[in-house]
Amino acid sequence: MKILARWFLLAAALLLVANLYPGVTVQSFGTALIAALVLGLLNTLVRPLLVLLTLPVTLLTLGLFLFVINALMFWAAASVLDGFRVAGFGAALIGSVIYSLCGMVIDAAVEQMFGRTAP
Repeated sequence: MKILARWFLLAAALLLVANLYPGVTVQSFGTALIAALVLGLLNTLVRPLLVLLTLPVTLLTLGLFLFVINALMFWAAASVLDGFRVAGFGAALIGSVIYSLCGMVIDAAVEQMFGRTAP
């Protein structure tokens, strides 16, 4: 139940990003659900590899390069899906920052609602 609530809220956050920033467009809530799923899969499977490969640059920039990696994941999800568009890298950067902030709020709210589960 917790995962479904988080997924639906993240899809709603993606619609919020599209409404707040004109460089990101999402066609419908169904598209937002699929995009949230693809973003989650990319962040789970590809992002750790990119973080590891770019560790020297990340250390050199004091972690700021992680924003670039997040933007690349956002942009990659948009390039894979129909109905989810990002105007360019700048739009991906701003969209991923807004989406990440929404994700932090959603994680805190879901933990408050459902509590922590034991590992």
